[in-house]
Amino acid sequence: MRTAADLKKGEKAIIKDIDNSHPSSHRIMEIGFTPGQEIELVSKSIFNDPIGISIRGTIIAIRKNEAICIRI
Repeated sequence: MRTAADLKKGEKAIIKDIDNSHPSSHRIMEIGFTPGQEIELVSKSIFNDPIGISIRGTIIAIRKNEAICIRI
């Protein structure tokens, strides 16, 4: 299954699940990444970490190691 870390710039996806075994999963859910929400990768930093993801009209920067718990 793909994760948010696999998205290409401008690509949209629907969140299918959050990997609860990941240490950052609760924080990710608290800031709005919940199943059923549409996300879009809008930017990457120079070294591809962190990445900017648009969700619910807001752009949130998260690290790639956190994005791997977001299953799309």
